[in-house]
Amino acid sequence: MRAATTEPRAVRALLILLAIGWLALVILLPLLAVFVQALEKGTGPFVDAILQPDALASIRLTLLTAALVVPINCVFGIAAAWAVAKHDFRGRNLLVSLIDLPFSVSPVVAGLMFVLLFGANGWFGPWLMAHGVRIMFAVPAIVIATAFVTFPYVARELIPLMVAQGRAEEEAALTLGANGFQAFWHVTLPNIRWGLLYGVLLTNARAMGEFGAVSVVSGHIRGLTNTMPLHVEVLYNEYNFVGAFAVASLLAGLALVTLAAKTLLEWRHRDALAATGH
Repeated sequence: MRAATTEPRAVRALLILLAIGWLALVILLPLLAVFVQALEKGTGPFVDAILQPDALASIRLTLLTAALVVPINCVFGIAAAWAVAKHDFRGRNLLVSLIDLPFSVSPVVAGLMFVLLFGANGWFGPWLMAHGVRIMFAVPAIVIATAFVTFPYVARELIPLMVAQGRAEEEAALTLGANGFQAFWHVTLPNIRWGLLYGVLLTNARAMGEFGAVSVVSGHIRGLTNTMPLHVEVLYNEYNFVGAFAVASLLAGLALVTLAAKTLLEWRHRDALAATGH
């Protein structure tokens, strides 16, 4: 039988080395540099930078934003995927296009859209101000902007998975007397759990690292509306490199934890597929 690849071993080795070298140049070395710069003056200044009130406030706000955005997008992502994969209706392709919209819109443009909607001179701004509701340059705007840019991740992980699984199992459950919620809870959810967890991880990682949209709507109020990425920018612009890299190293650490969790989920998913014979 002819081999799937016919390149000489030297060519394959060269391609592998090029791939590893490029990854090391654009990913591993910058990541290592962040931790080296953060600990350049020792652990004392590193810990002091993390424990600064503004840094702690940015950490709390980042975690709060992720804690609000991830469940919201999880619910709406499941609902959107269920609608697209399990039902035929007019406007189905339009819904899929709308789900993909945040992928094609610059985060900065997304932030500007919310300024036009909720800003002082925006469509709803005067009404909101008259009723004492503050959205822009406050936590609600940060949550809304982050929810917008992270919306597709759960839905986009689940749609192809649910389409591939088809509708037969849900239809069988309904035929046997289950209602819609029971069919979803006992049939659909177990089948999509790994894809759902993977989408949640991606959503959480993007929510904590989002900069562009949040930068536009936050107002950059230190200690109040600066998330961790915004606080890194502030410290770097003030030439506080130890503080900037210390906070950046926390974000990098969270990214590594996310990567490890993603890898674990992929292993578990692969093992689950092997156990079922798929």
